[in-house]
Amino acid sequence: MAPAPPLLWRTLRVFQIYGANTDVGKTVFATILCRTANKIGAGEKTAFLKPVSTGPRDEADDHHIERHAPGVVRRTLLQYDIAASPHAAAKGKSVPPDKELLSKIYQFASGRAVHGPGWLFIETAGGVHSPAPSGITQADLYTALRCPVVLVADSKLGGISLTISAFESLKLRGYDVEAILVFQDSEYDNEQYLRDYFTSHHGIPVASLPTPPAKIGDGDADTKRMKQYYEKVSDSTTARSILDGLARKHQGRIEKLESMSSDAYRRIWYPFTQHKLISPDGIVPIDSARGDFFQTLVPRTGEGSDKDQPVLQSSFDGSASWWTQGLGHGNPSLTMAAAYAAGRYGHVMFAGAVHEPALAVAETLLRGTKNPRLTRVFYSDNGSTGVEVAVKMALRAARLGYGWAASADIGIIGLKGGYHGDTIGAMDCAEPSIYNENVEWYNGRGIWYDYPSVKCIRGRWVVEIPDALRADLGDDQVFESLSSVFDMESRESKQEHRAYEDYIERRLSNQLGKGRKLGALLVEPVVIGAGGMVLIDPLFQRALVKVVRRSANLFGSRHDGISDPAGWTGLPIIFDEVFTGLYRLGRFTAASFLGTEADVSVHAKLLTGGLVPLSATLASESIFGAFESDDKAEALLHGHSYTGHPIGCQVALESMRQMQGMEKRGEWDWAKDSDWSGGLGGQVQSRHGEPEVWSIWPWDLLDWISNQTQSVAGAWALGSILAVHMKAPDGLGYKSNAALRVQSALRHGDGETKWNVHSRVLGNVLYIMGSQKTAQDDIVAIASLVRRALERN
Repeated sequence: MAPAPPLLWRTLRVFQIYGANTDVGKTVFATILCRTANKIGAGEKTAFLKPVSTGPRDEADDHHIERHAPGVVRRTLLQYDIAASPHAAAKGKSVPPDKELLSKIYQFASGRAVHGPGWLFIETAGGVHSPAPSGITQADLYTALRCPVVLVADSKLGGISLTISAFESLKLRGYDVEAILVFQDSEYDNEQYLRDYFTSHHGIPVASLPTPPAKIGDGDADTKRMKQYYEKVSDSTTARSILDGLARKHQGRIEKLESMSSDAYRRIWYPFTQHKLISPDGIVPIDSARGDFFQTLVPRTGEGSDKDQPVLQSSFDGSASWWTQGLGHGNPSLTMAAAYAAGRYGHVMFAGAVHEPALAVAETLLRGTKNPRLTRVFYSDNGSTGVEVAVKMALRAARLGYGWAASADIGIIGLKGGYHGDTIGAMDCAEPSIYNENVEWYNGRGIWYDYPSVKCIRGRWVVEIPDALRADLGDDQVFESLSSVFDMESRESKQEHRAYEDYIERRLSNQLGKGRKLGALLVEPVVIGAGGMVLIDPLFQRALVKVVRRSANLFGSRHDGISDPAGWTGLPIIFDEVFTGLYRLGRFTAASFLGTEADVSVHAKLLTGGLVPLSATLASESIFGAFESDDKAEALLHGHSYTGHPIGCQVALESMRQMQGMEKRGEWDWAKDSDWSGGLGGQVQSRHGEPEVWSIWPWDLLDWISNQTQSVAGAWALGSILAVHMKAPDGLGYKSNAALRVQSALRHGDGETKWNVHSRVLGNVLYIMGSQKTAQDDIVAIASLVRRALERN
């Protein structure tokens, strides 16, 4: 079930009324705004919505609107008869899921938009953090609706603090507070301080209106006095100016959204984009993001024909924002972690210093990898620079270990299609490809092995052998489940690894026999990402590590005299887990699938849950020791201005805490327990009794895709990734357009419910990536769209 889109239409101006506290006058201000809107908007209609109300029905806020703002359409969605916080009042009563409540709000607003131009004021219950019926705070619940806010300040004693705190809570969650309203009170004069504070610090207008008359206990007299109050105040210049300001904000927001594409087309230089092949229409304005969804601009169908249509739609973030997003956009815990570190530290110098977040992240990573070799953590700012650091570490260790000269030309061992980043050093670790062959300083340094890959074809798992390797490795192998492919022990007992090891060793001996020097093995464990979203036969990578580790005699004679059992042998092994690590494939480390350990490991992307950049390069003590010397020039002279960034580290700590907690609590059991990979009965079980491999993408979807053999060459799913390899008449690889039609169909989406899938392609490969918080019902809905898109292809 896709989330309700934001409440934004061209002619319906929607504003949400929050209070700094309970009993601050939200309903009075809502009544004034409704009455004023009805008076000044010729031919326009005004509506009032109370999503959740507590207390006696005859005292509900919509009754107050009915009595004092006649002609205003009003509705309450949920009414609980106990006058208490909604979560308490709802105990023992029917409590709809949060998505259902948001959907009902959207349906009401959408119905008002159809009636033509007008206003809709949505009044919340209690204060900013008052819980909704489900227990989630309102501030977190309503963020997905992206409603601009009118904040009613507290005019009483202590109200200044409460109002500023409420504002900051809203701001931290991405709300746009467009106006602050407060009652005039000569005793405390909160309005003057708040006006000065919000105008100077945030540029937000503060308007004050007279305090309503106090009740005298006579119902008829009280009603008459309030009627006179409303007639006077709603006709005031202040009330009208408030609405004028809100109307300008509404119009300005839409104009900005609709001009962003053309402005960006003239100003922005996009990554991985041939600008000669794009137009402004191809640039997607993203208004906001929440959970797994962007809120994107709906393309206009014709001038004037879509006035009652929504301006924004929900778009599933199908690339996980380039593989970074794992805990949901706008995750309040990550936001709070970032704000806390920003307030406590900002950024501080890291060389020769330490702060709590950096130390805690290092310890958490080292524990989480369960790799006894790894003892040290070096921080950088992204995956590419993390790999650069790793290569510097490994090559130094190998050079000193074998006594090579500093001027020696040392390469690395890698895999064809492997790609480790866009900085020059990381580029040099990859074979010539579309990513680097036109880069002037590129100089590929290494040898790159071709390898068997894994696809699901016609419902069966196939280990495909490249044609050029069939003489060495034999024919394709077929497995009944993906777990069987990953069962290293069983496959090795059948001697399946022998052909791999013999081939690897022959080629390695041949290259070294030509006088080449190789200083490290660098691979992306299990999945090659940017090189085409390829699932590699894990047995091949395991064999590659084994051969390199046992082949010290091929590389030279060790000169360093180190015999640490946890130290590197043969060559240092680098695992680039920037993409595949930290639960992207369902486990803390991708290396665990291979049953082998790295000497250097690189982590980024999901490390911070998709909020801020940070990378960590983990190394063994034997690698660290290669840089120890009495000469400072022999240290690892590498660093960044923002090394060990406290904000990034604090967010990373919270991100790992959340993901490890989700694993411990079994929050992925719905995927692990599903009928996946041919059924659990056919799967190998891990030591903990869980399926060895699992995915959030249902087996029936993968099975169906794999049988669309007219257009699909094969598919695979693991963890949160679904990859569909399309048949490519124009040739395989990044330049292929074979997946574009399916991508376009996903972007067209479900026109009926107004949501789509924003995805990326890698040539002939369409991939879709969920987060570690993607819900099962969202996966079911996306699976349906994927089926339709492939049927249209």
